[in-house]
Amino acid sequence: MALSASLFLRQSQSLVMTPQLMQSIQLLQMTHFELNHFIEQEVEKNPLLDFAANDDAPQGSDYGRDDAHTSQEDRNERDVIEFPALDPLGDVYDSTTALTGERLSEQLDANFENVFPDDTAPQRADAPELLSQWKSMPGGEGESSDGYNLDDFVATRPTLRDFLNEQVPFTIHGAPDRLIAQHLIDQLDEAGYVHADLEEIAARLGADHRDVVRVLHQLQQLDPPGVFARSLSECLAIQLRVRDRLDPAMEALINNLELLARRDFASLKKICGVDEEDLIDMLAEIRKLDPKPGAGFEASPSEAIVPDIVVRAAPDGTWLVELNPETLPRVLVNQAYYATVSRRTPKTGSDHAFLTECLQSANWLTRSLDQRAKTIMKVATEIVRQQDGFLMNGVDHLRPLNLKTIADAIKMHESTVSRVTSNKYMLTPRGLFELKYFFTVSIGSAEGGDGHSAESVRHRIRAMIVLESPDAVLSDDDIVDSLKKGGVDIARRTVAKYREAMNIPSSVQRRREKRAIAKVSA
Repeated sequence: MALSASLFLRQSQSLVMTPQLMQSIQLLQMTHFELNHFIEQEVEKNPLLDFAANDDAPQGSDYGRDDAHTSQEDRNERDVIEFPALDPLGDVYDSTTALTGERLSEQLDANFENVFPDDTAPQRADAPELLSQWKSMPGGEGESSDGYNLDDFVATRPTLRDFLNEQVPFTIHGAPDRLIAQHLIDQLDEAGYVHADLEEIAARLGADHRDVVRVLHQLQQLDPPGVFARSLSECLAIQLRVRDRLDPAMEALINNLELLARRDFASLKKICGVDEEDLIDMLAEIRKLDPKPGAGFEASPSEAIVPDIVVRAAPDGTWLVELNPETLPRVLVNQAYYATVSRRTPKTGSDHAFLTECLQSANWLTRSLDQRAKTIMKVATEIVRQQDGFLMNGVDHLRPLNLKTIADAIKMHESTVSRVTSNKYMLTPRGLFELKYFFTVSIGSAEGGDGHSAESVRHRIRAMIVLESPDAVLSDDDIVDSLKKGGVDIARRTVAKYREAMNIPSSVQRRREKRAIAKVSA
């Protein structure tokens, strides 16, 4: 067969992931902290991008529009859910009353009324400037008390290392010992334990191993009791020694914590050589100890969760779903700057190409942010529509929901819904919840009706176990029978799986603990 060259024309379709499309997908799953960081980087390298103030929002945008000046048609466009809403659980939007400028002025006048008794008192040359600065302060005459940020008035909590460093000079003497102490402090974890090898520390510092052990024992006398322990048993022993309760029986107990974890009280009584009453007293003493003495000190201040969506009851009896304006980034394309620079730049050359690329990148970013906000709004609106029973009546009425149901309702792919619900939070009259909280599997109904949400079933199991008495502890079979009477068709192994996931022990272990607690209380 002879070889020959031929020319064919073929038509095919393929999905190509462009860099901008991949960037849009990444923007969709970013938290607002990550998104703000990304936008700051884009603004730094793109001269046509600029942050917009609240009053500089583009016309036609839904960001930050006031409800009082919005028509009914506009409110319908903002996805107002039309179904009855009950009175929410209190007013979740009460703000803390701050010290206003008028009250501050009265206090200042009361404190300094006798300093300059008449109008002829000397005036400072910079008084007008100071007055202007005071008026511009939060709570001054130039601004209402709503400008206060309560986080600005919270004192910084000392870290565990700072707290220990203040005590070291009173306990450790000598430069070599303080060097060892400082190195041991640096080896502490967040719970206050030392997991480093002491021989390795001694070799690193060129010190004797016995000196490191001696300094460690001195550091174990610092507050809070239990720090610098190398194990849980040692941590409890340090605290018991401070309380003068480390007798041989208690020492045998803390050396066999694995039996305590298994609730093997019969073996513990034999090992400790005590009867049941003494063992109950010892367990009560153990409960008073802190297994993580350093947990009360935070290495870094905790960040408050800022909701991305706010759901509240509208005056007309509907649920109003809105994007939180505090989490919405506002960027504008500086068209005036582009027009000015383009007139002075030749139509050919690298400068013009760079300017064109910046304009395209800026327009793409603004469109992507707008599309991101619309997508989040669509998903949140449909979640509220599906979970209206939860908003009105609580977790017992949480409906089973999956990503496919939301995706089919808003005509999007499940992967898009999954990205939107990742690390996004919704503020409702019932509290602050992650969007993934509303997605739970369905458990069949014993009466043949609609299924029950797994989260609502777990809530019922937890409530039944909390209300049980020491003489009437519910087994898994009893919980199954009780749930079936309530219309939930569930298997015993499913109840056991949910119970273990909530860290709830078995009925035998709960009966022992409840009886022990009852005897201690008596």
